[in-house]
Amino acid sequence: MNLRFAKLIVLLVAGAALVNWLYFRGENIVARQGLDAFPKVLGEWRQRGDAFTFSEETDRVLGATDYTMREYVSSEGKVANIYIGYYGSQKVGATYHSPQNCLPGAGWVMLDPQEVEITRADGTKFAANQFFVENGSYREVMIYWYEGRGRTAASEYADKMHSILDSILKRRTDGAMIRVMVNVGDDEAGATEAVRRLSAEVADRLSPFVPN
Repeated sequence: MNLRFAKLIVLLVAGAALVNWLYFRGENIVARQGLDAFPKVLGEWRQRGDAFTFSEETDRVLGATDYTMREYVSSEGKVANIYIGYYGSQKVGATYHSPQNCLPGAGWVMLDPQEVEITRADGTKFAANQFFVENGSYREVMIYWYEGRGRTAASEYADKMHSILDSILKRRTDGAMIRVMVNVGDDEAGATEAVRRLSAEVADRLSPFVPN
C-alpha cells in the first residue's frame, strides 16, 4: 500500500474516532436557578403582570430547556419586553433561535443593524446587537446577545465556535440568548439609552441562571 495513502487512512480513522468520542461522551451539568426566579425589579424597572408562556407548538420549535419572557415598566413609563432562553445542551439539535430568523417570520421589519457596547455595573463591557424593529404601528429598539460558560458574544457564529471549543475543553455547550426590547414612541434617543441601561441590568443578574 502507498505510504501516503496509508497515512491518510490512519488520519481519517483517528478523526472519525475523535468526533465519535466527543459526540457520545457525557456533558458536565452545572447547577443553576430556574428563570422563574429571575428578578421582578431591575433597577428603575418593575415587572408588569405575569410572565408570558408559549404554546406547546412554539415550545417544541424553540426547544429551550428553560425560558422567561416578561414585560417591565420604567419609572419614566417606558415599556420593555425581555426574553431569556436557556439551553442546557446544544449537542442534540436544540439551539438558540436568532431574532434575525424569528422576527421577520412574525411580520417584523429589522432596520439599522449595529453592534453596540453594553457596560455592566462593574465597568466591564460586552458587545451586543442592536436593531430598530417595526410591525405595523409598533416600533421598538432591540438589543440581543448570546451568553454562557463565562463567554458573551454578539455574533451567532462566534458563539457557535465557542460552543465547539467549550464542548472539548469544558464538556459543556449550555448557554442562553438574551433579547431586550423597548418601545420607541416619540423618543428614539431616550428609548435607545433605556434599552442599553436595561440590558446592563439584565446582564448583571444573569449568572445564577446562565452559569459561567
